[in-house]
Amino acid sequence: MKIARFAHQNAIAYGIIDDEDLVVLKGDPLFAGFEPTGDRVPLHGVTLLAPVIPRSKVVAVGKNYHDHAAEMGGEAPAAPLLFLKPNTAVVGPGDAIVLPPQSSQIEHEGELAIVIGRIAKNVSAENAERYIFGYTVANDVTARDLQHADGQWARAKGFDTFCPLGPVIETELDVDEQTIQTRVNGEVRQSGVLADMVHKVGAIVEYASSVWTLLPGDVILTGTPAGVGPIENGDTVEVEISGIGVLRNPVVRA
Repeated sequence: MKIARFAHQNAIAYGIIDDEDLVVLKGDPLFAGFEPTGDRVPLHGVTLLAPVIPRSKVVAVGKNYHDHAAEMGGEAPAAPLLFLKPNTAVVGPGDAIVLPPQSSQIEHEGELAIVIGRIAKNVSAENAERYIFGYTVANDVTARDLQHADGQWARAKGFDTFCPLGPVIETELDVDEQTIQTRVNGEVRQSGVLADMVHKVGAIVEYASSVWTLLPGDVILTGTPAGVGPIENGDTVEVEISGIGVLRNPVVRA
């Protein structure tokens, strides 16, 4: 089931995608369930928004594909390498990625994102699926020069607009069967399979929930495959995950 958050007739609502329509829901399904209002709106007549705005945090995993770790000059860590992005970095499909003046080397990182559906603390990998609401597509935009200069990742990963999410949340996804691809102006930059993640979804939820209490609506980015590269003013970045859809964002200079 694909869940969208959308703007229509000066209001924001949630809906279930049904062919070319949205079945409008009475509230945020993370908290209000899937009760329909009885209304349907054409999908082409709405503006899709970030499908979730994390209530507290975006957790991210670094170097979670062997090929990406190698292109960064190292090996994948034995345990998930966690960092945080602020929820103010989140934008939706079609929103601009704004290149800040502090950086001259900003790069795309296409990723699968986990959306947490229940309060989760010290969750086992075996039980992780019980706490997952669904999955969406993410772009972990990174100011690479600032990442190297700072020696830690908070500023490089945390600028406003540096966490596009969308276009929808898929509540039922066989993660290991899906592919991921990132394109810039139609050119394929990254192409991989989610099964190649070093630390799988269950292990990531277990590890992250041993550190922080995960709240409904929190998002976990699961890492990027090899092929990260620069984005420039005027570019269009597309991250596509089979089974979910395409997250598309233009790039502008501040």
